[in-house]
Parts: sequence; C-alpha cells; structure tokens
Amino acid sequence: MRKPLVLAEIGTSHGGDLGRAKELIAAAAEAGADGAKFQAVYAEEILHPKSGFVDLPGGRILLFDRFKALERPLEFYAALKEETEAKGLWFVCSPFGIRSARILQQIGTKVLKIASPELNHYPLLEEVASYRVPLLISTGVSTLGDIERALSVLQERVSEKEEGVPSKIPFTPLTLLHCITAYPAPEEEYNLSLLPNLEGVFGVSVGVSDHSRDPVLVPVLSVLEGARVIEKHFTLNQKGSGLDDPIALNPSEFQTMVMEVRSAFLEVRAGRRAHVVEALEARYGKDRVRNVLGDGVKRLAPSEKGNYRTTNRSIHALRDLRKGEVLSEENCALLRTEKNLKPGLGPEFWSVVLGKRLVRDVEAGEGIQWDDVLA
Repeated sequence: MRKPLVLAEIGTSHGGDLGRAKELIAAAAEAGADGAKFQAVYAEEILHPKSGFVDLPGGRILLFDRFKALERPLEFYAALKEETEAKGLWFVCSPFGIRSARILQQIGTKVLKIASPELNHYPLLEEVASYRVPLLISTGVSTLGDIERALSVLQERVSEKEEGVPSKIPFTPLTLLHCITAYPAPEEEYNLSLLPNLEGVFGVSVGVSDHSRDPVLVPVLSVLEGARVIEKHFTLNQKGSGLDDPIALNPSEFQTMVMEVRSAFLEVRAGRRAHVVEALEARYGKDRVRNVLGDGVKRLAPSEKGNYRTTNRSIHALRDLRKGEVLSEENCALLRTEKNLKPGLGPEFWSVVLGKRLVRDVEAGEGIQWDDVLA
C-alpha cells in the first residue's frame, strides 16, 4: 500500500511570470506537496475567440484573450520543470492539444495530465498514448461511457507502458482522477464511494482532482476510498488574478490538507479506517460525511450537469464557412464550446466530417452539425 501522491495544482496561477511561478513552487514544496502541476496554454487549442467572457477581479475579459495572454514558449515550461524538480517535486503538466503535448514531450515531462474537458479529445489522447509516461486522466463532467471511450484509445498501451515507465516513478501508467467540473464543487456531490468502483470496472489506479474549498473533507475521505493521487488547486493569494485562485488553497490550508492526508493514510494502513471516519463525523457531522461518500454510482453531479457538452470538445468552425466549402483541419477544429456558442458533433465523428462539403453556411465559432453536411 503506497501513500497517496499530493499534487499542488498551480495551473496558470503564475500569470505567465516565471518569478511568481518560482514562488509558488517553493511554497508548494514547503507545504508538503509531492508534485506541482501546471497547464501549457495555447488559446487556439482550447476555444474559439467568440466563446464568451470571464469575470475576473480586474473586470470582464474575453476568455480567449485571457488564455492568449498566458501563452509562453517552450523555454518557459522547461524553466518550470527545472525549478520544480530542483525543489524535489514531480513536474506534472496538462497539454490541451497536439502542439502543447509535443512541447511537453520535447522538454522531457515525465507525467502528463489530461483535463476533464479533453477526455473526449481523441486526437490528443492518441498523441499522448504514444509517449512512455504516466497519464493522469480527469473525469469531470463525464459518463461511464465517456470514460470507456477514452480508455479504449489509451488502454491498449498500458501494458506496454508498464515496461517502459522507470520503476523510480511512483505514478502508475494510467490513473483516473474522479472530479466534479464546478468551481467550487460542493463536497456533498463528490460521491467518493465511486473510486473503488471505477478501479474495479476499468482496472486502473484512481485518485481525485478536488475543486471543493474545504482542505480536509474530500481529500481525507478519498484516501479511505483508495485514492492514489490527490490534486488540489494551490495559490499564494485567493484574491489573485488567476482563473482558479478563488477556489484554491493557500499554503497554510494546503499544508493542513497534506498533514491530514498523511495521517489518514497511516491510520488506514494500520487497519483503523473506522477511527478516521469517526473523527470526520465528529468534525463535520454524520450526514455530511455520508453524503460526501455517496452511493458509488457514476453520474453527472448536479452542479456540473449544465456544463455537459459545452465544456467538452466538439467540432467547430474556425471562420465563417460558406455552402459548398469542404471541411478540413484548416477551417474547423475540436474545441470547447463554453457558454456562448452551440456544440457541434463529437470528436468521434472528426474523421467522418473531414472532407465533407457543407450544404449550408456556418458562422465562425459555431458547432458543426449533421444538418450542415447532409443534404
């Protein structure tokens, strides 16, 4: 029984500033994290410029423009990796498309994470499945069928990776991270009894990517349910300008989480799981603990239902397209829909749609439907 790995999800909280990133890495190491996790952001890989606005402390800004401002060259991520490893932490990073995946491979990233919206980005999954590195796969705003389809792309290489991943890496070749795509996510919706069921059904390691605000409840209960990896957002200032800063833990809260997770692990290993549950019930109440554990049935959580199909990837027009044009990788892409646009066909139809001729006009940014290509 191996202790859970705790990741500080720094994401883009550094704002693209290397000095600030170094402060965050140092603080994460001091707080007891095993790894620091980042995001390699290139706006065109993620969404369309017409995807809508995001409200930040400084005011409303186009989400595309916010991502565009966070773009950095390969050298920036190489410096992040060097600094993270110099502090004794695992460098983990999320790509959002082929370009960012290949940059992370080029700098020698040893662990990659696929974020929940990219669970159905099959070309990206095929790309990273060819790398001999452990993969963390987040499963927020997804169904069992969505997870199964993603694993059908990835899992054929798991046994191959078992031989390729160096034994010194504590991550298994493939880990599913249970997640709720809401910010913040209500603790009572986490349904952590699902973890052993996911492990049993899919035969892979499991963990939690936790977007809830409490530093203890979800992380500690996930240890009791067999989590091998626990990821939690990390910031120096919850009033900062980072997209996830408002729901992130500060260093003191993160340190509390790490200590509680480590203590719970030792209790479980010693056969005292019930003791941990009793302590949590005394602190949070029996009903709340029971609700967080849930019934173990995989379903969309109430707080994320509205994000299904808009957070995930679908086929979108990159520019105004006219009737008669042939769809290609130059004029359409697999993007997140977000709030402002209508979703298109799922990525499973990407190879089917390419080469098809439009039977009507499609506006820039809108999702491409069957009615657009079938007379």
